Amino acid sequence: MANTRAKSRLSGPPAPTGMTRQAPLIGIALKLASTLVFFAMVTALKIAAERAPIGELVFARNLFGLFPVLLMVGMRRELGLAFKTQNPKGHLIRACIGLSAMVCMFTAFDLLPLPDATAINFATPLLVVVLAYFLLGEQVRIYRWSAVGVGFLGILVVLSPHLGEGAAGNASTLGAVAGFLGAGFAALAMITVRKLCETERTSTIVTWFSLAATLISLLTIPAGWIWPSQAWVLPDLETAGLLVLIGLFGGAGQILLTQSYRYADASTIAPFDYINMIWAILIGWLVFAEEPVLEVIMGAVIVIAAGIFVIYREHKLGLDRTKDRRASTPSKS
Repeated sequence: MANTRAKSRLSGPPAPTGMTRQAPLIGIALKLASTLVFFAMVTALKIAAERAPIGELVFARNLFGLFPVLLMVGMRRELGLAFKTQNPKGHLIRACIGLSAMVCMFTAFDLLPLPDATAINFATPLLVVVLAYFLLGEQVRIYRWSAVGVGFLGILVVLSPHLGEGAAGNASTLGAVAGFLGAGFAALAMITVRKLCETERTSTIVTWFSLAATLISLLTIPAGWIWPSQAWVLPDLETAGLLVLIGLFGGAGQILLTQSYRYADASTIAPFDYINMIWAILIGWLVFAEEPVLEVIMGAVIVIAAGIFVIYREHKLGLDRTKDRRASTPSKS
């Protein structure tokens, strides 16, 4: 009975558009499409990071990503409702946490090979379990604690090539630390989203995040933004195009991700997050000439196995994270 109540509380009411239905194959297809679009964004991000500061990339991600989000909300006929909230303070806190996650993960993708940064990001669902226990009082038994412990061992294996060189200030170490911090902030963002889901619509959470994150990221201007419009030369136009693509791909990926959870629950959809490792290896090799080291592959396998076990256990316990995931902006997005 307690599990049923927990599931009802977390899942929330059905979407007002009446489009929610059980069609797992459609949900999986949309989820896979979202991972590919997100990695198109990451590719543009990694190229643009050679020319523009991280703060400007984060701003572009949120500003240009706002247009697809508003399009999605408008198509669901919730545009007016999306701006109404009972908890503006909660949205501001969620935006600050989510923005911190985005800055950290963008830094990791800039400084590390794609497979390494992607594998570190897989720590997020493990950290959600830990934070749910300490911050929400969610009961976690030995099975999930064991999976979390094994997963963290896998993360240590992934981190080992970057933390064992004895140079705490090098780019590789900074990227590894930023990546793990990004996973932590992303997990904390999911916890704040879970609280917001008790009173707020999914469209409200996504819209408020995009708007607030865009405005807050303007604070990074003193860090040295570039202004592509100041000189009409090809490199500047290319940079401007990359900034637009980062936002559009990120927003489109968010739409596909949100739609995927309208057709299947989290226990069905979430494991396909790990397809990102395939894209990371392929794009890293084909575009950036990056070859994953053995430790990263081994660590990623361990973390993926632990993450899938956590998802399986939460499904058995009736802990459906569907609404939390739909309303969350993944740190890489």
